[in-house]
Amino acid sequence: MPDNGQVERMNRTIKDATVKRYHYDSHDQLRTHLHLFVDAYNHARRLKTLRGLTPTEFILNAWTKEPNRFRIDPSHLIPGPYT
Repeated sequence: MPDNGQVERMNRTIKDATVKRYHYDSHDQLRTHLHLFVDAYNHARRLKTLRGLTPTEFILNAWTKEPNRFRIDPSHLIPGPYT
């Protein structure tokens, strides 16, 4: 489980990439941009702390190695090209 420092760092990363760089005319614009940012981060951003894997790759590898740690198959939660 992440500690407060990790959570605060991720909050700062999101804030720096969104509200500090762009002006939004509505909350819907912000919500849309946040969704796109988090999707890009989870599927494309390779992290040193995860040994060069993306967060999605890390979760799927963990599920493959230890499926009993998960209630459901996490690959079903990953949006595909037609979602």
